[in-house]
Formats: sequence, structure tokens, C-alpha cells
Amino acid sequence: MQPRTTFSLLAVLAMALPACNDPPPPASATPAETANAPASAAPAISAGSRPTSAAAATPAASGLPAPPDVAAAPADAAKTASGLTSKVLTPGTGKDKPGPEDKVSVHYTGWTTDGKMFDSSVTRGEPTSFRVNQVIKGWTEGLQLMTQGEKRRLWIPADLAYGKTPRMGAPAGDLVFDVELVSFTPAPKPPATPEDVKAAPASAKKTPSGLAYRILKKGTGDKAPKATDTVTVNYTGWTTDGKMFDSSVVRGEPTSFPLNHVIPGWTEGVQLMKAGETARFWIPANLAYGDKPSRPGAPTGRLVFDIELISIK
Repeated sequence: MQPRTTFSLLAVLAMALPACNDPPPPASATPAETANAPASAAPAISAGSRPTSAAAATPAASGLPAPPDVAAAPADAAKTASGLTSKVLTPGTGKDKPGPEDKVSVHYTGWTTDGKMFDSSVTRGEPTSFRVNQVIKGWTEGLQLMTQGEKRRLWIPADLAYGKTPRMGAPAGDLVFDVELVSFTPAPKPPATPEDVKAAPASAKKTPSGLAYRILKKGTGDKAPKATDTVTVNYTGWTTDGKMFDSSVVRGEPTSFPLNHVIPGWTEGVQLMKAGETARFWIPANLAYGDKPSRPGAPTGRLVFDIELISIK
């Protein structure tokens, strides 16, 4: 039996994607994330979904024995173009497989290739849940190969895991995981692309900054938020060619943030709304991420957002 280290996948933030003004916040994040959110690596769930129980961070008394093929994948394992290698240990039921936005519940155990176990939901006695695209690349790809109830062994190369010199105590190099897909829940369907996504209609109002907007649904409140308030919203964002780049609706959960910690177009625009209201905003590049964002992957140019202001705090 290999001793378990204090590292836990549940204690690492998800792979960062681009968002607001400076450092990139956690996965799938958007203008609704603070400018000071840290970048990090992961197959762990995002900070907002991470369990807070002591059990999730407490090392197990003992580890689980490493598979006999932990050092290298056997000849009958299947390898993808990315370099991920996997083998079905127990077939699942049904034909459906999770997509990148779907939420999954899994049991897993992870080892380094020298047989040291570094984390296991099995030893904690409870599965963990997260969205498929919130985790390291090897997990995101591997989970989409699986059906419900399936158990699969994944040999994940370093470039699809945490890398060779990871931060935050994550295991380095190639890793091996036994993963059981307990269940998955399909993500909500994405909202339809607005017909006026290319340009604001004549009926839209425009502010001196260049922000254009129109109210889609009137609110029930009589108070607008201040820049220093924390708001809870649902939103979807598109580029002007109709491509959706992020949506809390698809993730199935609203998001909360201080209004003065987001892109300028959001800080200004949401202050024009009342609680319960839904509005569409056409945000020029200088109030969004710019025409040439400094962060790789951030959406460029003018952006369009539908925002529902759920509450103000």
C-alpha cells in the first residue's frame, strides 16, 4: 500500500480560461469574475463548486495499491491523437456520453507512474462532481469517451495533466487515474443567438461611453446597483459573428461578483438595470477585452451580452 500525500485534487482550482481585466480567473469564467482571481492548473473542480468539508482535504490513513501497469500502458490500451491512453476496466450502461459542459459525478484514484497514490475519492468514501470542461485536459477528453457506470484507466501525459513542474503541490509528470463515471447530467441547451447580434438596433439606447443596450424584460425592483455592490446574474455572451463564448445559463448556475471588478462595459451596464430585469448590451472593444487582448483566448472586439440581474447585495 502506498501512503497518500496531502495533495488533493479537490484543493486545486480548475484550468483557467480568459476573463476580466488582468490575471485569468477559474474555468469558464467571464467578465463576472474578479480582476484579482488567480490562475492555476487542475483535474479538480472549480473554486465555487469545491466541497468545504474537512474530509475532502484530510489525507486517508492509507493508499490504494497501484495497478500492475501503472508504469506504462499495455499494448491493448487505446491511444488518441492527443497522446491520452485509456482502457475500459468495466463497461458502462447505455450509449450516451457526457459533453464538455455536462456535469459528472465520478469516483477516482490517481497515481504517479512510480506507483505512489496522491489522491482518491474512494478513500474519502464519496464521489465528486464537476463539469467536464473544468478539469485537466486529460480528464476532459477521457470522460467524453465514457458511458454511465463505466470504469476506465487513463494514462495521462504531463502536457494533458499538471505539467512537469506544476504549482500548488500538484503531482508532476505523467499520471495514471482509475475513473468511474457514476452519473452525468446534460447541460442546459445554449440560448439562441440574438437576431441583432451584429449591431445594436435603432431602438437601443446609447451612453456617452459608446455602450448600447435595450431592456428585454422589465424588472420588479426599484433599485439599481452601485459599482461597489455585489450582484448575482445569469448571462450569455456572443461575438458579433454569432459565436457564443460563455454562458452561466449553459452551466446551470448564476454567478455573483463585485460590480467594480469586471470589464468596464459590465460595470457601467449593470448599473442601468433593476433587480429582475434582463437587458442586452452591445459592448465596444475598449469597454470589453480590446481588439488585441493580452490574455490568450479572450474574445476580441465588440461583444454582445444578455444579462439577467437576479439580485443586488
